[in-house]
Amino acid sequence: MNESRTRDYYDDFASTYEVGRGRGYHALIDELEASSVIPFAAGKRVLEVGCGTGLVLEKLAPHAAHAVGIDLSPGMLEHARRRGLDVHLGSATQLPFEAESFDVVCSFKVLAHVPDIDAALREVSRVLRPGGVAVLEFYNRASLRYLARLAAGARRIGRAHREDDISTRWDTAATITKRLPPDLRIERFVGVRIVTPAAILYRAPLLGSALSRAERALSEGRFAKFGGFLIAVARKG
Repeated sequence: MNESRTRDYYDDFASTYEVGRGRGYHALIDELEASSVIPFAAGKRVLEVGCGTGLVLEKLAPHAAHAVGIDLSPGMLEHARRRGLDVHLGSATQLPFEAESFDVVCSFKVLAHVPDIDAALREVSRVLRPGGVAVLEFYNRASLRYLARLAAGARRIGRAHREDDISTRWDTAATITKRLPPDLRIERFVGVRIVTPAAILYRAPLLGSALSRAERALSEGRFAKFGGFLIAVARKG
């Protein structure tokens, strides 16, 4: 898929992207993603690749010396700029930054939709300083979320698109490890959405609270590799 079609998809998605995201399941996902970066962000230059409307970047900015976002979609960036964030238009496969210009590079809900994933990962490594940390999220085939997506099929997105209008790749911990450039060494995995079979369950307050506690408790450790969103924490060296 060419980038213009992907841009159209996300420009359309921008109109509804934040509906309901401030509570329940979506708020938990954003919290866990941001929490995987915050320990590395203090006093550092942080780049989020595919920042969207800035929901995660907004959580990172108070901790970083400078937090920057990039996204392919002008529609998404319009929302991020309203948050007062430093964001730029650009592609994950051609980052408009000099080599070794960031201490931390992160990306969430994006890399699974980049067809030329190897080019994107090379760009992450290029702009990352030696000793810097990459926090990169992939979609995990070895997860309840994958099975749930197979059962549910493609949903409507925005006004005129469906989820299957863009490509989606499902990886595993093993394939992620093989894909990363040789100068990025995985230190650990963080799992997001490990035991949640369906987001709708968070609408039941007691069940939602129980699932939230379980997700936080299991996000790191032996069960992390079963997260529907699988975050690789890697260091450049």
